[in-house]
Amino acid sequence: MLQTATRAGAKTSKKDPPHERYLEAFRWMLQTRIFEEKLTSLYRGGLITGGVYVGRGQEAVSTACGLFLQKGDVFGPLIRDQAGRAAAGEPLLNVTRTYLGSRQGSMRGRDGNIHRGWPETGQLAMISHLGSLISVVVGKLMAKRMKGEKNFIGLTTIGEGGMQTGATHEGMNIASVEKVPLVLVAVNNHFAYSTPNDRQFACAQLVDRAPGYGYEGHEVDGTKLADCLDEIGGAVERARAGGPPQLVVASLLRLAGHGEHDDASYVPAEIKKESWAQDCVPATEKLILEKGWLDAATLKQWRAEISAEVEKAVETAQREAAPVASEEDWCAISTRGMVDAPVLAGE
Repeated sequence: MLQTATRAGAKTSKKDPPHERYLEAFRWMLQTRIFEEKLTSLYRGGLITGGVYVGRGQEAVSTACGLFLQKGDVFGPLIRDQAGRAAAGEPLLNVTRTYLGSRQGSMRGRDGNIHRGWPETGQLAMISHLGSLISVVVGKLMAKRMKGEKNFIGLTTIGEGGMQTGATHEGMNIASVEKVPLVLVAVNNHFAYSTPNDRQFACAQLVDRAPGYGYEGHEVDGTKLADCLDEIGGAVERARAGGPPQLVVASLLRLAGHGEHDDASYVPAEIKKESWAQDCVPATEKLILEKGWLDAATLKQWRAEISAEVEKAVETAQREAAPVASEEDWCAISTRGMVDAPVLAGE
């Protein structure tokens, strides 16, 4: 697991980064980019069963989603939120084990790699039926309130395509009615698989929906790390302080296909020229160097350290055994205690 990034020994200017956690956030972005490039290589080499869905271009938004969470919060990440999961504390080995089917992973090698969760830390398993996770997060928040818990929030993400589902409407509505501390980060990557925005919704901007649901709405350029940290961090702070549910809409371009099986040939060339279509990782690195917040040698060292951690995690997971179907205990982890408990006659 990466340690919090510091600027110790790094060349800096008199002007500090625009957000106190800027460099820490960038390191999570960098780790995710290097890790997902490795996953892509493993997938193309036939070493990963199932699909691989990377968050290329979404790392700044995703990192900001995980970075401000505290113990006791609820996090509902989706398939492109590896950066957010990492920033929220998921160890690199944990996710690597899941992708490579190790029985020692949190999913015990029994589920597809994208549905993993880490419930004991508040990270919920992703639900493929988009929008459904919003209601689950809301339910968790209501349960925590009923138990008398304090100072918690829930954060989950959705794509602009998932914003059009009935489950999203139901989840957003009940969150506002019940006044739970929810932050919903909607990533408008302009294509729901291959369906462009103008075939998904007719309102001018998705954030225009916020007042109708009783939410506070905010927009952000998803390629600008400082803006993502300010807007999402601010939304988390307002929700934690008792404000209404928060909707943050981030605009960016998905810089890969829907999955590694998709070449994204449906994306028009002119869209790739938009300011919100730039790659947030090299753009952030370029800014860091220009401002002197880190020097080139330090960034090179970071890449080497992260690459070594990724290789170590992969090597470890590859050595570990996969589950044997005929010997596996197929009982869900959460119900094992119920199965083992004695049942009295007549009950």
